[in-house]
Amino acid sequence: MRLRPGALLPALCLGAAVPLLWYAAWQRSRGNELDMYQSQFLELRQRLLYAEKENKKRSHELSSALDEIKHVVAKRMNLTNHTDDTKWKMLNLTRKLPMHLTNMYYYLPHLREYEDAIFPDIIFGRQRTGVSLVMGIPTVKREKQDYLINTLHSLLYELSEEQKNDCVIIIFVAEVNAQYVNRVAESVKTSFPTEIQSGVLEVISPPASYYPDLSNLKKTLGDSEDRVRWRTKQNLDYSFLMLYAQPKGTFYLQLEDDIIAKPGYIQSIKDFAAKQSQEWMILEFSQLGFIGKLFKSEDLPLIVDFFLMFYKDKPIDWLMDHLLWVKVCNPEKDAIHCEKEKAKLRIRAKPSLFQHVGIYSSLAGKIQNLKDKDFGQNVLHKAHNNPPAKVDTSLRIYQQYTLEKVYKGKDWFWASAPVAGDYISFTFLNPLKVEKSGNMEHPGDKLFNTTVEVLPADEMLRKELVDNGGKFNYPATKDGYLKIGAFENGIAEGSVDQSIGKIQAIRLMVNSDSPVWAIISEVLIKASEN
Repeated sequence: MRLRPGALLPALCLGAAVPLLWYAAWQRSRGNELDMYQSQFLELRQRLLYAEKENKKRSHELSSALDEIKHVVAKRMNLTNHTDDTKWKMLNLTRKLPMHLTNMYYYLPHLREYEDAIFPDIIFGRQRTGVSLVMGIPTVKREKQDYLINTLHSLLYELSEEQKNDCVIIIFVAEVNAQYVNRVAESVKTSFPTEIQSGVLEVISPPASYYPDLSNLKKTLGDSEDRVRWRTKQNLDYSFLMLYAQPKGTFYLQLEDDIIAKPGYIQSIKDFAAKQSQEWMILEFSQLGFIGKLFKSEDLPLIVDFFLMFYKDKPIDWLMDHLLWVKVCNPEKDAIHCEKEKAKLRIRAKPSLFQHVGIYSSLAGKIQNLKDKDFGQNVLHKAHNNPPAKVDTSLRIYQQYTLEKVYKGKDWFWASAPVAGDYISFTFLNPLKVEKSGNMEHPGDKLFNTTVEVLPADEMLRKELVDNGGKFNYPATKDGYLKIGAFENGIAEGSVDQSIGKIQAIRLMVNSDSPVWAIISEVLIKASEN
């Protein structure tokens, strides 16, 4: 029997059809189940996304409520001293990172490992905001002389209540040694309890984790390893302080911890800023370094971004100049054109409002005698035609600011912090009748718990005073002087009873240690015409 090719194919195909049909049905059944499972999965996913959205919404609402609770609790507790880190974290502003700070993680990548590295560890003050002027003062430990308290006295002394209510001064103790930081903070609080209580002064310090490893920095500009480390840390310090200050007020004034300010400096700054008709980035009230530089607070994030990009490379004032170059200079034009363009953004005020007075730099071993020639002297001292006299003092005089110069009206007198028993004396070459003595027109002078005393020329009268302890309603000293007045709020004034007769000498006697240096800008001895 011959079979044709392919004769069995229909039978074979028919036999295979049954399992194939069953398999197809099974596949359809399985596909339906998969569709059902996929549908359920998608539904579950939508529910989870909705739940996540609602959770974020509730979290935001709770966060807002927590912030409000913090504000109310802080206000009710009326806290002035938050040295305890737990209190600070409980009552501090929200720890969420502001958007403009996120770039710090690129320039300082080590911060990614430390959640709170850009928030202060400690703080004194009221966390004041909404003011016109924020002043920032970084301070570090110096080997010899400390100038901070004197600087604060100079800044605060003549401020009106209105000015105090519209500013805040932030002292940034740029050290991580807790003992030193607390010592500085307590010194400020002891010297200025009212200003701490009212919120004019704040004291902050950075956490140790804020600083990167500064031990292996590349040396640039021919600077030594120590100097490179010093200026690099300084750039980080300024950046930290600026970002903390940024949301507190309209303008930010950069200062240092070893300066003095001219009387009326705040009003002078406001007047100068108000007169500017063009867009500016910096108003300079001192020609030195980074002292007396005024910025708009809204510009600080951009400025700090630039500082942090190059914080290892150059000093802060050089970086500021480079930023101006980037903003306005045309590489195709010459340096003269560039300087003219930069001068439109950086405007200089004259005369200067701040003078650098520190001798010992924060860089160990560095002595600096930088002086702002535009600061002038005419505002700081007042000349009078005082009678000829021999002047003497037990105080240690600072630089060229001698007692002879202030007596003759040529300059002001400045000496290191007095201690109990220190004196300043004016012994007249010819005894005379004195109607009045003092410095009545200069409340900026700084002598505390100091009495004004006169020595009668009559030796018999002096002996009587020593024996009896006083006369003419004035108490007497053991060496025959009469106490006719005292320094109150920086002003010393005393009227001399004419029955005392002629006066041989006038003496200022310090009765207790002073927290600040002695400054006298005016001496007035008014002799009687009779």
